[in-house]
Amino acid sequence: MSVKEGDFLRLKYTGKVQETGEVFDTTDEKVAEEEGIKSENKIYGAIPIIVGAGHVLKGIEEALIGMKEGDEKTVEIPPEEGFGQRDPNLMQLIPMSEFRKQGIKPQVGMGITLENTTGVIRSVSGGRVRVDFNHELAGKNLQYNVKVEKIIADDEEKIRSMISLHYPNPNIEPESHKVTIEDGKVTIQMDEMTKFDKKPYVDITFARFRIARDIWENMENVDKVEFVDLFEKKVNEEAEAEAEAPEVSEETIPEVSEETGKSTEETEASTEENEKSEPVAEEVLEERIKDKK
Repeated sequence: MSVKEGDFLRLKYTGKVQETGEVFDTTDEKVAEEEGIKSENKIYGAIPIIVGAGHVLKGIEEALIGMKEGDEKTVEIPPEEGFGQRDPNLMQLIPMSEFRKQGIKPQVGMGITLENTTGVIRSVSGGRVRVDFNHELAGKNLQYNVKVEKIIADDEEKIRSMISLHYPNPNIEPESHKVTIEDGKVTIQMDEMTKFDKKPYVDITFARFRIARDIWENMENVDKVEFVDLFEKKVNEEAEAEAEAPEVSEETIPEVSEETGKSTEETEASTEENEKSEPVAEEVLEERIKDKK
């Protein structure tokens, strides 16, 4: 089966700057480690994409058409199909005072974010800071080594692949998400752990929207996607264990006398026996008087 537009794939790739051979991105953890670009926040391995959905560069999408599962290819991407040509208007001079207000000491090579745009400081002189807001790969010829790891055919797997793409979490297996498809509606109940995610609510909402959009735009006969957050009452395990445990009859534990080391019952019994066996003092005295007479 050959790849066509709209197909769901798992793709491996390594991207290099063609002129220098510098690796700037890869799905291979070993290569990332060797090139010194490994990120602890990135999940390595084949990534899920939809051909034509803009998940990868347009030049890569075009190269994937016609490839088969397991095929590999080297793709050359000119700036026009990559990150564009460099734009001189994106080089800006910013007064040093603006950095001081923020408590920042600007240095060459430092990355900054201004109005949701990321830039790199190129120079610091004369009370002014030159910042380059061009993409770091703008104007460069790129080379990608790509491999079609898998063409996804199963509908539920397609849905889970989009969850993995837009809501990545290394501690959650895709199979742990519950997915049902019925009457044109997809219902997704994500893994229990996602309920306690510390991501901002707006980020979670956008991630869900992107998942839904990719599903209804690229899966036939699906026009609605519903996310379900289910909270169930759970029985207290300790209370349940106590209820099932057999009743133990209470026995009276005899008190032990500190002086005799015997229990109270034993001490009382011993006293009664002594009272019966030993004569009372008055009786002994009376007998002695009779004897003298």
